Amino acid sequence: MTLEVERPDAAQPAGLDGPVAQALVNTRRFFTKATGATVSADGRTLHKIGGREGDSFYRDRWAHDKVVRSTHGVNCTGSCSWKVYVKDGIITWEAQQTDYPSAGPDRPEYEPRGCPRGAAFSWYTYSPTRVRYPYVRGVLLEQFRAAKAVVGDPVVAWAAIQQDPAARAAYTSARGKGGLVRASWDEVVELVAAAHVYTVKRWGPDRIAGFSPIPAMSPVSYASGARFLELIGAPMLSFYDWYADLPNASPQMFGDQTDVPESGDWWDAGYLMMWGSNVPMTRTPDAHWMTEARYRGQKVVAVAPDYAENVKFADEWVPCRPGVDGALAMGMGHVILKEFFADRQVDFFQDYNRRYTDLPFLISLEQGPDAAYTTGKFVVAGDLDVPEKDSENAMWKPVVLDGRTGQVAVPNGSVGFRYGDEGLGKWNLDLGEIQPRLSLLGAHDGTALVRFPRFDAEGGLVAYETRGVPVRTIGGRLVTTVLDLLLAHYGVARPGLPGTWPTGYADASVPATPAWAAEITGVPAEQITRLAREWAQNAIDTQGRGMILMGAGTNHWFHSDQIYRAMLLLTTITGCQGRNGGGWAHYVGQEKIRPIMGFQHLAFALDWHRPPRHMNQTAYWYVNTSQYRYDTFTADDLDAGTGVFAGKGVMDLLAQSVRLGWTPSYPTFNRSSLTLADEAKEAGMEPAAYVVEQLKSGALKFAVEDPEAPENHPRLLSLWRSNLLGSSAKGNEYFLKHLLGTDHAVTAAEAPPEQRPNGIEWPEHAAEAKLDLLTTIDFRMTSSTLFSDVVLPAATWYEKHDLSTTDMHPFVHSFSPAIAPPWEARTDWGIWKAIAKKFSSLAVDHLGTRTDVVAKPLWHDTPEALATVHGVVKDWRTGEVEPVPGKTLPVLAVAERDYPATFQKMTSIGPLMEKVGMLTKGVPYDVKREIKLLRRRNGVAKTGAGAGQPRLKSDVHVADAILHLSATTNGHLSTHGFKNVEKRTGTQLHDLAAEHQGKQVTFADTQVAPVPVITSPEWSGSESGGRRYSPFTINIERLKPFHTLTGRQQFYLDHDWVIGMGEALPVHRPPLNMTTLFGETPIGGQSESHGQRSVSVRYLTPHNKWSIHSEYQDNLYMLSLSRGGQTIWMSDADADKVGIKDNDWVELVNRNGVVACRAIVTHRMPEGTIYMPHAQDRMVDVPLTETNNRRGGIHNSLTRIMIKPTHIIGGYAQLAYFFNYIGPTGNNRDEVTMIRRRANQEVQY
Repeated sequence: MTLEVERPDAAQPAGLDGPVAQALVNTRRFFTKATGATVSADGRTLHKIGGREGDSFYRDRWAHDKVVRSTHGVNCTGSCSWKVYVKDGIITWEAQQTDYPSAGPDRPEYEPRGCPRGAAFSWYTYSPTRVRYPYVRGVLLEQFRAAKAVVGDPVVAWAAIQQDPAARAAYTSARGKGGLVRASWDEVVELVAAAHVYTVKRWGPDRIAGFSPIPAMSPVSYASGARFLELIGAPMLSFYDWYADLPNASPQMFGDQTDVPESGDWWDAGYLMMWGSNVPMTRTPDAHWMTEARYRGQKVVAVAPDYAENVKFADEWVPCRPGVDGALAMGMGHVILKEFFADRQVDFFQDYNRRYTDLPFLISLEQGPDAAYTTGKFVVAGDLDVPEKDSENAMWKPVVLDGRTGQVAVPNGSVGFRYGDEGLGKWNLDLGEIQPRLSLLGAHDGTALVRFPRFDAEGGLVAYETRGVPVRTIGGRLVTTVLDLLLAHYGVARPGLPGTWPTGYADASVPATPAWAAEITGVPAEQITRLAREWAQNAIDTQGRGMILMGAGTNHWFHSDQIYRAMLLLTTITGCQGRNGGGWAHYVGQEKIRPIMGFQHLAFALDWHRPPRHMNQTAYWYVNTSQYRYDTFTADDLDAGTGVFAGKGVMDLLAQSVRLGWTPSYPTFNRSSLTLADEAKEAGMEPAAYVVEQLKSGALKFAVEDPEAPENHPRLLSLWRSNLLGSSAKGNEYFLKHLLGTDHAVTAAEAPPEQRPNGIEWPEHAAEAKLDLLTTIDFRMTSSTLFSDVVLPAATWYEKHDLSTTDMHPFVHSFSPAIAPPWEARTDWGIWKAIAKKFSSLAVDHLGTRTDVVAKPLWHDTPEALATVHGVVKDWRTGEVEPVPGKTLPVLAVAERDYPATFQKMTSIGPLMEKVGMLTKGVPYDVKREIKLLRRRNGVAKTGAGAGQPRLKSDVHVADAILHLSATTNGHLSTHGFKNVEKRTGTQLHDLAAEHQGKQVTFADTQVAPVPVITSPEWSGSESGGRRYSPFTINIERLKPFHTLTGRQQFYLDHDWVIGMGEALPVHRPPLNMTTLFGETPIGGQSESHGQRSVSVRYLTPHNKWSIHSEYQDNLYMLSLSRGGQTIWMSDADADKVGIKDNDWVELVNRNGVVACRAIVTHRMPEGTIYMPHAQDRMVDVPLTETNNRRGGIHNSLTRIMIKPTHIIGGYAQLAYFFNYIGPTGNNRDEVTMIRRRANQEVQY
């Protein structure tokens, strides 16, 4: 059969191009000249007939003038090195580099490294979405020009606009509605600089903020804006917690954040579980390690609710329901604890847990409300009549029961030994003659019934199981071990212990049996039992080579810390942590900036001013987009009725955390930090003492206590390397309403009086349009640029110098410009230098030198983490303690800011590096040698504030400085750092780096080939001798403590809030009940809207392979290959309920917003859950909705911020703040939405 296809006349225009594009095609500008060649009628092809000469097109197609090494600055973790081909000054294509250092003769290599996304990136260089010129919102530009024509001074002109409510409203209400117009660089830089000068002068520097994510993907570009902002005193917003990629379980358990194996170490695992991590999709260049390792006998298991891409590569699929992975992990844990700890003891497990975990440490029991006890605090030396009771930091030295003597012993290694002179040489995991008892069973003098919480009951409210543990009375306290509590909590019965216990694995009535887990997860109990046995036996047979790859699928939930803690229990009690081929492998982004020390000090201007202003972004937007006002629940409702937060709102807890110094908050006070310093001087007081006095008297308040007051609003926000409003803005519509003051789709009700926080001012109306200026620097048009007031054209990754590192491989390599930035684009470093230079000149008349009072939270890895003894919460506001900076208040420091010298400081390395040195993760470094080297390499500044100091004139200067000032790329510094650690540990460490003591990686080295990094105190793993990187190998092999209270990996957490929330031990907590909290329809419930049936579903926003990282879905190739715009994935079962067919237009509606998109209907999706892959920008094919006749939203239009109280704890050992280390996350997977087929399938735009 012949099928006739009617084709349009070749001469007929396709209608895709405008006159300019058509004219370009007709000029044959990009066609190579070829004698005798014929151009097609549509101007698109060139052809030639003739033997050998007919090959000329092919040869010319791949001809090129040069090849340049560069990479992609994307958060995909790949950090792949690419060959960029250039012909006639035009980037023509890219290909994978194949010169990575070898991984060794016994395993595959890292190359070829790269994926189709990266191979298509050069399209963006010349794409229609490329930002070619500076743009300003037209209304604003007209106002600025008019005001400047009157007053002359750009700062005064900006002030005139801000102080005229009508003028300000005119441009803020126009955001997102088009109207961006071209302007010159000089004019735009002047406007931006004037806005910064005015804001510092009028409101204070902490009303300005910057956001740029993932420095590892291009640290020089990140540092460009961060350095300027920190120099003027403006906070940088975090990214890792905001993305919900930060696993709080990592600091809770390890005292470290996301130190994970390189992908080459997957090869060493005997058993590999992909649990919430879709490796072939999100770790594409590394997936081969997983597939190839099966050929050497590795078993691969995939845990996923849908038939995901990684499932087909696995030996076994575990289809766990979304959000209940913690129950699955607990079911496996029950089997392992029963069969390998209670029924029998395995020497390998016993020895590992005695030395490297907190299982043998003693916990006090507190009398509960009935006959049963509740779990209490770690027993410490200062609590007991022991020789160490009067030692330095005695309240920070937990104790064990020595099985050899039957007496209490104080082992080395706890945080109490980390600080102070008495701990020198004792901060190590050497037990000496101590033989800690893991359990008191057999050495107990009684038993006690203990209440253990459970959260799986109907309605989600807390309930309790009462189970017995062996106890002893020591120092007047009833105590037991962490292991005894853990066994009881997991329902593992042992002879002679009273209480309610499961009857066996098949008992589904109580936690944490396989049958109980099966009912919650949908995974058969038999499979849970078998997997647990396989996991434990593999650990025994391989000495700990079992690995779990985990990621967003398990980490983007409100209670993800509990999911992770339950999973980490599996890797830790079986001795897999700190082993090559073993432990946790959390991958969510390109998080590991290996030269972290040099980066941090330069990016945050620590060479000129300390401390920096760092802000948790989740809390920042929860407050400043007024999302807290829509909390139609109390903190106790959120916590399932435990009672620990009775009578309080989540904002009350956040305000308490801020005033106790646990978590940062900017703006900090309801007065400018510059004004406070001036007032202190007038009062004849030191700034810190003055602030304390003002706080005690009530004359000064924290801004978080009155966030709707104009003096407490954020005023300026700069985005670069970021797409806040198209990717990460949880509660997108609240941003549009309250931050930007433009059209939105919020229909949520504000909290009624009885559900409002008690300690927060609550005006009748929440503020809108809080932000004066939104500036975005990008190389492509995004959702963020559409809403911005200023858009600046950035160089792409093939047009600048920078560095790149990743979690996934152990190399540092370079960006290099294949071409100069085209049109009027500039590098990030060049843009921010221009802003800094203009700011400095305007600051001469308006700012001068000012004193700035900086409030900083109590930091991890410093003695400030010893502020809260026993984790007991006492508040100076209620009179329980005095307000003491650095103890019960934030640290209050002073910075002298010479604002006219900002540009000079930005472009030179300041004197603090030589005067006070560098400090990273508690390790000090003397870098006088390195600064001397940089003077020779970079030259010195001749005049100004930086006279005589190393120059940072160019991006290459910055890159070289980062490499010289980081122990991972400077063998001398690494060896020096390890020797300093040795003074505290008393154990040998410096030999780990000594083999590379003379190695100095330079930027030029990274332009030649990827360069392996050096084992360093900045990280916990060893690469010495060429081994693959795996975290905590130094802790395990060299007895270096973990940065926790006990110095060990901790299963038990004893802070007041953690115990009160029922989370002292890992516990299954289901997804939030959005029906109870917000009145949403229960999952599976149906209703009718616009004449169509709707069904309630769980709403998840995972990765899409083709709309994130190097490929953004908005290009013609991807739009042609896909559905042409935004999509959601749903099960055929849910689609059948409401009459949705594949490719139908659907609308998703909840209280937060509205989305209009096409449906992909598939049996691969589980019933009750839909996926809307994130970062599908709302720029292409987003129609008006039937719901409100406005354009549909993005994936985050249906989400909002939810803060978990345990994530804002601080000042307590490992539970202490540091930037991107700990904090509330932008989780969004607990959300639900209604979905329906649009009544009218003919959409309008």
